[in-house]
Amino acid sequence: MLARRGHTVRALVRPSTPPPTSPPGIEVVVGDLADHAALASLVRHANAVIHLVGIIVETGGATFQSVHVEGTRRLLGAAREGSVERFVHMSAAGARDAPGATPYHRTKWHAEELVRGSGLSHVVFRPSIISGPENQPIRTLARLHRWSPVVPVFGDGSFPTQPVWIEDVALAFALAAERPGLVGAFELGGPEVLTYEDFLLAIGRAVGHPRPLMHVPLWLARAAAGAFGLLGRFAPLTSDQLQMLVEGSATPANAIDTTFGIRPVRFEDGLQRYLT
Repeated sequence: MLARRGHTVRALVRPSTPPPTSPPGIEVVVGDLADHAALASLVRHANAVIHLVGIIVETGGATFQSVHVEGTRRLLGAAREGSVERFVHMSAAGARDAPGATPYHRTKWHAEELVRGSGLSHVVFRPSIISGPENQPIRTLARLHRWSPVVPVFGDGSFPTQPVWIEDVALAFALAAERPGLVGAFELGGPEVLTYEDFLLAIGRAVGHPRPLMHVPLWLARAAAGAFGLLGRFAPLTSDQLQMLVEGSATPANAIDTTFGIRPVRFEDGLQRYLT
């Protein structure tokens, strides 16, 4: 999106074998958020930093605290040292520091606080579920519709979602980087609020194999998620993920149209672009 809009883009990419290659028009810096030299190279002569890093499951040293909070702290430090003018940060709908909040949401909030206190011109985004070709949970649900006789729904399935199309999110980030006068935190969602049950039905229609939905009591879903947690990063669902799903991810202060002038893609229309 940024390259298409005429910007020079430099991306931080984790080391790999074989070494990562640079896509056309993109400069690659190999390293991670603990690599001070790589961060210095990343921000050199940059006008804006877009910080998208996040995890949904902790594995080894990659904890919510180390990635969301300490990683953000290090990148902000590099941005200040490099005299970067603008910092655009990815948070999440529901981010907060409150009793009962998941570690994911609390650390996302603590990262927001670091951005707000950085002294840099900044925008923080709190998107709902982002729909796009690399959304593995949506692809898993699509496979269930194709191959399973039923698709499970947790509880009554009434909790709200407001999925937003990935290219709409990318455009919002690009516009935020381009508009230095815009400062603050903004929710990003799609044009419609769906119950989780409607969310599942839309996926079934998109793959052309809608299956009956089977409601699973929340107590049973919580017990299963607790057991799955023993599988670490291979868990299909963790207790925290289930809690966040039941809490919902609607964005009542949706800024995608009102602030950024983006006409968001409907969830089902987006699904048709990659599930059919």
